[in-house]
Amino acid sequence: MRERSPIADVIGEHIQLRNAGGGNLKGLCPFHDEKSPSFNVTPERGMYFCFGCGEGGDVITFVEKIEHLGFSEAVERLAQRAGIQLQYEQGGYVPRRDHGERARLIEAHRAAAEFYRDKLLTPEAAIGRRFLSERGFERADAETFGVGYAPNEWEALARHLMQRGFAAEELIKGGLAKEGRRGPIDRFRGRLIWPIRDATGDVIGFGARKLIDSDDGPKYLNTPESPLYKKSQVLYGIDLAKREISKRSQAVIVEGYTDVMACHLAGVPTAVATCGTSFGEEHIKVLRRFLLDQSAATGEVIFTFDGDAAGQKAALRAFADEQKFVTQTYVAIQPDGLDPCDLRIKQGDAAVRDLVASREPLFQFAIRSTISRYDLRSNEGKIAALDAAAPIVAGIKDVGLRKRYAIDLDRWLGFMDERFVMQRIAEVGGAQQGRPQRAPRAAPVDPNVKVEGELLKLAVQRPALLGPRFDALDTQAFTAPDHVALHTVVVAAGGTAAAGHGGREWVDRLLDHAPDEAARALVTRFAVEAIRADSHVEERYGAAMLAAIEAIAVDRAIAQVKSRIQRLNPVEEQQEYNKLFGELVALEQQRRLLRDRAAGS
Repeated sequence: MRERSPIADVIGEHIQLRNAGGGNLKGLCPFHDEKSPSFNVTPERGMYFCFGCGEGGDVITFVEKIEHLGFSEAVERLAQRAGIQLQYEQGGYVPRRDHGERARLIEAHRAAAEFYRDKLLTPEAAIGRRFLSERGFERADAETFGVGYAPNEWEALARHLMQRGFAAEELIKGGLAKEGRRGPIDRFRGRLIWPIRDATGDVIGFGARKLIDSDDGPKYLNTPESPLYKKSQVLYGIDLAKREISKRSQAVIVEGYTDVMACHLAGVPTAVATCGTSFGEEHIKVLRRFLLDQSAATGEVIFTFDGDAAGQKAALRAFADEQKFVTQTYVAIQPDGLDPCDLRIKQGDAAVRDLVASREPLFQFAIRSTISRYDLRSNEGKIAALDAAAPIVAGIKDVGLRKRYAIDLDRWLGFMDERFVMQRIAEVGGAQQGRPQRAPRAAPVDPNVKVEGELLKLAVQRPALLGPRFDALDTQAFTAPDHVALHTVVVAAGGTAAAGHGGREWVDRLLDHAPDEAARALVTRFAVEAIRADSHVEERYGAAMLAAIEAIAVDRAIAQVKSRIQRLNPVEEQQEYNKLFGELVALEQQRRLLRDRAAGS
């Protein structure tokens, strides 16, 4: 299964990976929040490891953790992705009741999406087709986005899915149906349906728009929270937009399903939307993984909001999260209040592209929106506006950018007294932040321990470079407890002399011989972590690391001999003294030789 599921391809469906040199790839870790990428993938050995949080493993482990699945469910997921039909010993048919919960719910949602899509072509769905047509969408557009129609019946979908082998409990748990007096009833009835997919393209929920006046429900109704659907983490359109987001280093945040469609069709394929909730921290984490958000000089996140008061309020809410991005953030607001869908209908595709192109930096928008609430014709109004905007400027982390906006604020308010404005902002900033705390310094790493780590990395990644000399090392050559444990694992797996050229099979053998999770984690880390030498000098580097470790062992032996000599009386114990002195001379000669070899790297 792992051979048919290249790890870079699978992980690349969830985060943007870029070349890190030495055959490795790097991206922002999907398992913890970080500013710069520390998540490494080594396709050659099929492993990944995050040097920030310590998560690591192979492609199955990744799917288990990213999708919150058990081992068998992860294997099923990869098999499905690779187009492999798994054979189960007890036989059966798909959908199988013994499949994992997530796999079952994914299958149910896929079947539901097909059902809704087919129903959009029925006579009853004419009202839905008319809704789409009035908003400038053709039949091909509906097919691209998988738009469907939910019949205005109590149990049309539930009956269809139960006939296909799904249980009522599964439909209710997945949010496809609700509990009725005589069994499950459809959650969506008489509505236009948008399938909501995760980044890998699996349908995990639905958004439904009211079409008929007799429907007393809300205008838009979404799937409730379920094992698949977490609204704080879902972005509609991410499956279609992710590659363009990575390619262009741009994400455009719009407010609705039709806005996403309009943007994509108008030539803004980086548009996504939240689903029934405001844009928040979890959405940021999703986007940052595809933006590879690590440089303030590149990348854009553009929020589009209606031009009315509610739209401005939404943009200011977005400002609160702005600095959780490293990329630059912008606001694009159409003065006449048109959203992207209406704008496309009235003014065409070019107008949508122009809206995005006319973006305004979010800091600038937040400051100007704040001071617009005050009467700047009086000194009192100007001071009140300054005090209201000062916390925004003071909160800008980049010192240079903070100074530039302070100068802009002075100009916008008409004081023409930059020193006064900056002082007022500094006072606010000091009150907000207090005295800066010093970051604790990391403890220095013992140079000998670094050498041990490099040698063990070679033993995992390039065992053929070390051979019998590594296997002959005494376990006491290593000092760090985890290094001692890993050396023991290498020996137990047959040693580097029997490992050939390494690769995936050797790493698997080491993992099989690892006695606990700590040892397995270190094998994984050292299978991914870059060797501190270019490939064309790795052989000399390996010899140098071996010599350095051997020299360290000789240093310890020299220290022991010197200690014993110091305890002897050279007159009364002359024979023992001379013997130890001879050992000392030989050891020092050996040390010089090894040091020369180590320096030859």
